[in-house]
Amino acid sequence: MSLNITNMELTKESQITFVFYFHMGNPRFTFYTLLTFIGLTMSLWTVSAEGAIREYWIAAEKVEWNYAPSGQNLIRPNMGLGVWGKALTYEKYRYIEYTDNTYTKRVEQPIWMGILGPQLQAVEGDSVRVHFLNRADKPLSIHVHGLQYDEDNEGADMKGSGAAVQPGSMFTYHWEADSDAAPGPNDPSSIVWLYHSHVDAVTEVYDGLIGTIVVTKKGMERAPNDPRPKDIDKSFTTLFLIFNENERKIVESGQNEAYESLEEAEEGNLKHAINGFIFGNLHGLEVEQHDRVRWYLIGLGTEVDMHTAHWHGQTVLNSGKRTDVVSLLPGSMVTVDMTAKTLGNWLYHCHVADHITAGMNTRWRVVPKR
Repeated sequence: MSLNITNMELTKESQITFVFYFHMGNPRFTFYTLLTFIGLTMSLWTVSAEGAIREYWIAAEKVEWNYAPSGQNLIRPNMGLGVWGKALTYEKYRYIEYTDNTYTKRVEQPIWMGILGPQLQAVEGDSVRVHFLNRADKPLSIHVHGLQYDEDNEGADMKGSGAAVQPGSMFTYHWEADSDAAPGPNDPSSIVWLYHSHVDAVTEVYDGLIGTIVVTKKGMERAPNDPRPKDIDKSFTTLFLIFNENERKIVESGQNEAYESLEEAEEGNLKHAINGFIFGNLHGLEVEQHDRVRWYLIGLGTEVDMHTAHWHGQTVLNSGKRTDVVSLLPGSMVTVDMTAKTLGNWLYHCHVADHITAGMNTRWRVVPKR
């Protein structure tokens, strides 16, 4: 009798039942046949347990970026924008996600993401393929934190073709979201990692070439085609960074007033931003009452970028510890959870005094359950 198994999704229970039934009804079913079948069964389980391949199409593009599109201080209107409002729009760069390899249809991002590049998603055990097209005017790359890669796919340190993708050229990065990239014993069910351009890393971070990837613990994904964690209702990613726009070209239409001195210009071109917006111009941080909310927090910058993310109206759990302020140094990646309980339109800001003055603040809202 020949053995023909075509259903690769056969469950462990049905396979064991099949072995027992087949053995009892067939005296010629020898011990060696049994071993062969068990080996085949184990291989099927291994195949079904392997991670998915997650593919993304991302382009780097030159853009114009306005730090306060409303032209107003939306937190304290009577105070205005101060010196930081004299110039608001600059020539910058962004990572833009597309639906496929034609790079014609953009993937729409939530408004709260601001200047951030696409948030990639993976489950522990997955392979990530990022097809990168450089549509900008200088060599760029994508260097990811946390995930595993070889030197050709590092996207940095001038190693391999992916270290400096020339204008008009493409490169596909291969990364692995293995157990070392997944949540650890004291982490929640998902954690966040940075990616950014690393040809001239300092300049390109200030350019705006920054994004994140979230890795979910195996078994905690919502579905095979939905890698988001199933134990939360909503998530946000916020980047705290003072963008240094000194020596960058100001878009003429975004110059509201001339700087009175070099010192004023130097200060005014330091944009104390959350996701690339200042003075409450970041919108969309809205949840419903009793939502389980996960916040992915990112810190970047220089020695002045010592940030303390603070929520009014609610506390969070940070590695099991209760707080409402989370410290962020440059290069920090922190994941915290909250249950949004109290209705309101709450402040969310860096608690460093100078950063409050310079506009590193916005609001998050808790609305009634719909």
